[in-house]
Order: sequence, then structure tokens, then C-alpha cells
Amino acid sequence: MTPPTARCGGTPGSPEPQSPGGPEGALAANPMDSMASEASAVATGPTGRPRAWKVPASDIARNTHNYIRSIVENMRIEPHPDKHMIALSIGDPTIFGNFKPPVEVVDAVRESLLSFQYNGYAPSSGYLEAREAVARYSSRDGVDVEAKDVVLCSGCSCALDLCITVLANPGQNILVPRPGFSIYRTLAEGLGIATKSYNLLAERSWEVDLAGLEAAIDSETAAIVINNPSNPCGSVFRRQHLLDILAVASRHRVPIIADEIYEHLVFPGERYHSLGSLSTDVPVLSCSGLTKRFLVPGWRMGWIVVHDRGGVLEEVRGGLQKLSQRIIGSNTLVQGALPAILQNTPAAFYEDTARRLQLHARIAFECLREVPGLSPVMPQGAMYMMVGLNMAHFPAFATDLDLVNSLVCEESVFVLPGQCFDFPGYVRLVLTVPEEQLREACARIRDFCLRHYDTAVTAITAMELEPAAVLAEDLLVNEIKDLQEDMEVVDILVEDRLAAVAAAPGVGQVGQV
Repeated sequence: MTPPTARCGGTPGSPEPQSPGGPEGALAANPMDSMASEASAVATGPTGRPRAWKVPASDIARNTHNYIRSIVENMRIEPHPDKHMIALSIGDPTIFGNFKPPVEVVDAVRESLLSFQYNGYAPSSGYLEAREAVARYSSRDGVDVEAKDVVLCSGCSCALDLCITVLANPGQNILVPRPGFSIYRTLAEGLGIATKSYNLLAERSWEVDLAGLEAAIDSETAAIVINNPSNPCGSVFRRQHLLDILAVASRHRVPIIADEIYEHLVFPGERYHSLGSLSTDVPVLSCSGLTKRFLVPGWRMGWIVVHDRGGVLEEVRGGLQKLSQRIIGSNTLVQGALPAILQNTPAAFYEDTARRLQLHARIAFECLREVPGLSPVMPQGAMYMMVGLNMAHFPAFATDLDLVNSLVCEESVFVLPGQCFDFPGYVRLVLTVPEEQLREACARIRDFCLRHYDTAVTAITAMELEPAAVLAEDLLVNEIKDLQEDMEVVDILVEDRLAAVAAAPGVGQVGQV
């Protein structure tokens, strides 16, 4: 998300003017209802069509919202004129030029182009050889994927769109993570499909609140969306945690849409498990693509892999085929290159990308963890980090959005506020910026926070705790006094006992007792 460039220090635009008096006042002020009816009749022709042009947008269009863009575009801010802009907000790993696809990937597309075999239309679900390549790539951990299980799409967002559309009807709901990427709401709500949120727990490295997830399921729940590794959290779920999620879905017979676009993009020492490889009965539609792991988001090549060990998705498979015909297939040049891309990309490329992202995460974490009022959560993968804001220590800002506004104005550093992910009180940092820019951005964030940090909150807390501290000190003193008195009693008893023993007949030296 590119940073806004409106005037610094301003406020969001004023709301649209409303008619005085409300609808009742408007009716009362208009005694000529009959004339209005006549005018309405004149405005339409004999077929009932309007005589003048009136072309409204559809309900789907009106109900479709890009929540991140809506929030960012209403930010009236401008970078500091004396500091170059550092955008830690853009989820495109290629934007700075420091993360590039390997030569094997580029060569594969060049060969596809020069072959002149992939300039025409492909089957709507993709060329067979391309789907076979994805099937081989996705077959792991004892799970065999076949070409018939794969649908190629125009990016992972298209894959998510098809999955939501094929599983849910208007009036039903899907469960989505909070914090979570807003694309799920954007895709669903435009179709009249509601979204219900389940929480991810920061104190548990952003694992799912399983009790909350289960409580959110109702008779109209069509699917659960699981994003692993996570945007915006950078979390990577443990195998057992994924099994626990599957157990919840199994108990309630709810299929899962697995957003796994960051699959395998995990830091050294971590391990990624796909939901499809772990499920024994829960049907899983896994969405992934080339975008993140191969660093080519603009090529728009994604896919759906159907995991259906119980054989309950036959109608859904047919539905996906029909829905894929709406876009008449995905990028054919990249389809032609897919077999070579997935087979020839060296493991060293993946390892280097993950290692560099982990280094960037550590740099940001180590810097920001020392800043008063900030609580960064160290990620395990993907390319993001969430940072908690103790807003009580920043009383100049009512919300995370206000803080981000001022951060851009004063330091020319742009991060996305937690509101963009339905999680106020946090900000998201993108870790793909060059290392020197990341260090500079974190230093500016530190300076900004130190400048606005209010220690009075700590002082108030200390004042509130002082009576309790005094009471605790008094209790401790009294306990020590009681102990001293008890020891004095013990000493007297010992002396009396020794004297009695010494006076007894036949006892020699007291020291022998």
C-alpha cells in the first residue's frame, strides 16, 4: 500500500451534507406530493425505463470495499520535507529491487515466450502440463496431488475469490482471522456473504483462539479461512495447533479455505505444514501461487489445490470449473513456464530469501523491543511483523491511525495501522525493505516514540501502588518483629532446657549434650 500524499496535520474529509430536518422534515416541507408523482410518471417511458440517463452501480459493486485503501486514503498526511520517505507498508517484495526472482525463473518465462506455444487461450482451469507441475510441487508429506485437483487462477486473490464463491451463498458467513488481511472481507461482503472474526493471540505467537473459533461457528457458516503463514503477523502454526484447528472443523463439518500463499516462506529453524497434508476428513481448498515465494507478484499466477480425502467435494470441483470460465484462464505465458519454474528453482534461492527476511525481522525486533511503549512480536516467517502500541503512554494520539499519521509527518516513515487488519492498537511493518533503510526506519520510530512517550502514566501507576507498597513493607516489618520475638522465646526455652540437663545427676559437661 503506497503512502498517502495529502496535506500534513489535516483531518479526514467532512461527511456529506444531510438534509435538514431528516426525512420526516422533508415530507412535512413538501405539500406537493401529487405533482411529484406526475413528474415521476413523465420521467419514465412506456416500457418503464427512465427517459433520462440513470446508470447506478450494482449492489455487488456498492458493497465491495477495500478496507486498507479506504483507511489509508482518508489519512490527510504529508511526509517530512527534510527526510526521505521509507514505506514499511507495501506488501510487494519487489518494490525496492533488493529481492529479485532467480535467473531460472526468468529464463523459464523467456523460453515460454520465445516458443510461441503459449500465446493463445488455455483451458479455463489451466494447461494440463502446468497443472501437473503444480500437483508435483504440492505432493508432500504422504499426500499425492493429481492434475485434476488443481485449478490455475489469476493470482492467489483470484483463487480465494473462487473458493469463497463456490462454498458460500448470500446470507451465509465465513470465519476469518483477526488480525487478518482484509481481502477476505472484500471478496465476501460484495457477494452478500457475511464475515465473522476469530481472534489470533499475540501472547501465543498469534495462534488461533480455538475456543473463540468454535464459538463463532453457526448453522450458516460455510467455511473457515486459515492463513498460514500469516499476513499480517508472520506467524507459522505448529503441527499440533493445525491438528487442533482441523479437529474443530471436523466436529462441526465445516470445510477450510487455506490461504497458504506464504507456504515454505518460513525462517531457518521453523517448519511449515500444509493443512491439506494433515487433514484426514476435513475438506481443504488450499490457495497459493508464485507471488511471494518466487518474488513475482505481478505475474498473477495462483492456484487452488483440492484436498478431499473423504470425496465430499465432487459438486464443488464442478463449481470451480464453472467459475474458472468467468476469467477464461490465467496468464498463459507463465503457465508455459510453470513446469520449469517449479522444478528448476534452486533450494539455495529459497534459503537465501528466508535467511534475509529473518535477519530483517531480528533487526527490527531488537531495535523496537527496547523502545518504551512498543511490544513487537517476533515472526517465524512470511515478511511482516506486528508491533503492539501501549496507547496509554501516547496520550497525544487517540488511535493507532492518529499515531501513524504523525509518524509520517514527523519522521517520513509509513507503517499500516492495526485498524487495516481489524486489530487496533498495533501497526504492521513490512520486512522486505533494504537493510540500511530498515535500520533507519526503526531508528526514526524509536526517536518518535521517545519524543511522545508520556512517563506520567508510569508515575500515576506508582502513585496508585504506593499505599499497597507501604502496606506490604509494614507487614514485612511486623513479620520480622514477630520472628525475632519467636526466636527470643526459643532462646529462653533452650537456655532453660540446658540448665535443667546440667543440673541433672550423673551429667558431666554441658557441652556434651
